[in-house]
Amino acid sequence: MKNRLLLFPVLSLVILSLSMVTAAEAAYKKEYKMSVVVGPKLPWGAGATKFTELVREKTGGRINIKVYTSSSLMAGKQTNEFLIHRQGVADFCFASTINWSTTIKPLNLFNLPFFFPDYKALDAVTQGETGKKIALLLKKKGVTLLAWGENGFREITNSKHAITKPEDMKGLKIRVVGTPLFIDTMKALGANPVNMNWGDAQVAFQQGVVDGQENPVVGVEIPVKIWQFHKYATIWHYVIDPLMLTVNNKVMESFSAEDQKIIQEAALEAAGEQLTTVRKGLIAPDLSALKILENNGMKVTVLDQAMRNSFKSKTLGVYQKWVPKIGEELVKSAEQAIAATR
Repeated sequence: MKNRLLLFPVLSLVILSLSMVTAAEAAYKKEYKMSVVVGPKLPWGAGATKFTELVREKTGGRINIKVYTSSSLMAGKQTNEFLIHRQGVADFCFASTINWSTTIKPLNLFNLPFFFPDYKALDAVTQGETGKKIALLLKKKGVTLLAWGENGFREITNSKHAITKPEDMKGLKIRVVGTPLFIDTMKALGANPVNMNWGDAQVAFQQGVVDGQENPVVGVEIPVKIWQFHKYATIWHYVIDPLMLTVNNKVMESFSAEDQKIIQEAALEAAGEQLTTVRKGLIAPDLSALKILENNGMKVTVLDQAMRNSFKSKTLGVYQKWVPKIGEELVKSAEQAIAATR
């Protein structure tokens, strides 16, 4: 009889615990929205889909995330993505630092021309103290950084001639995203930057109205078959384009501790896989991605560090203008991380 009496409180606690879990899960949305500015077939979009699949699988269907591709949640205006994310219109994002840099000025760190010499330098920044500072900055603004992915180094292509020295940029009409620092950089190099969406850019390339563009090789140039428009490609690593897999703070806090852990692990796995994909064929000795450009009739020029420095020297005015906006302490932190990899 005594054992039976002791059993009732234990059963009550078990029932209470189960009811609390059920109540917590009942509070979950039937569907969470994830914003991505590109289509599902690009490595960037595929990485977002992979994340949602992992979360659904690992939570046994408790958390279902739908990917909204091609900037559909922001009516095509990429630079509005952070705002709709902070407001909760988008619960999750797999976002480029470029698109958020117009709103969050410190993210222009990754837009500084010829700042990151290689992937090792980038990893030292994103995975070290500088990356933690950026994560804290985002947290204070309403979003949690779960993992770093990547779109890649943005390399330039054009239809006129090979670009091997700064003088070769003079007068070229180059399509760029609408980020002010990109426009300043192109002007400093003597080019004429043209801000337009990708659909309009392709028509402009065909008509000869615009001469060139800059984008990651594996992430964009190969998928869109850039050789249809341009004969010349220069691998100059002028700007890197990291991706951030994020979740709205309030949304993250609404999940149980167990599900938060699952989401974090899924983000690291999906973003890590996506990053590996976009770097494939671009790091010696495997340069197969560049071979794809060459095999499709493009002349590929790879600049060494000395040649890149000649371009960087032309953009000193850009640094003087933008480092104070980014934050001198953050830039210095990144410089120290990069120097440690040399």
